[in-house]
Amino acid sequence: MRGAIQNKRVVISQEDAKNFLKMAKVAHVATVDSDGFPYVIPLVYLYENEKVYLHIGNIRESHFWENIKENPKVCIEVSEMGDLHPGKKYACQSALVYTSVVVFGTIRRIEEEKEKELFFDRLLEKYGDPSWTFERKGYPILPKIELFEVDIDRLTGKLNEGLIH
Repeated sequence: MRGAIQNKRVVISQEDAKNFLKMAKVAHVATVDSDGFPYVIPLVYLYENEKVYLHIGNIRESHFWENIKENPKVCIEVSEMGDLHPGKKYACQSALVYTSVVVFGTIRRIEEEKEKELFFDRLLEKYGDPSWTFERKGYPILPKIELFEVDIDRLTGKLNEGLIH
């Protein structure tokens, strides 16, 4: 049942879901704490080689970090909202246009400096501006960065085009 989409009309292909995952900007990453409470945070991310890559700063005592040390299962959601189509007869029949992808997977920490450098190179390609210049090259604070790779167990995608009457 995990990740099953009930409304088959909105399901998109795996290829379309993966393409959306490549271009979307914010991942909402859910973990579960030791008391069973969910915890969700927004993070920038990369989707490459059938895996999701995330990072956090030098916050080794964070809620996120503590949760994944105890339970490496995560759920990631990315979405893009469109217009709200008003219902014809009632307001409660209104429909939101959106695209969303949900990923279930297992997260692991990556410690290799070269992989961290590659991650930041690719992150700047995705989110940065090509005209940016920096006083110095390289990433001197990489030892303070925690990089994670998510092995995807299940990936689903939806596209709701609004009202279809």
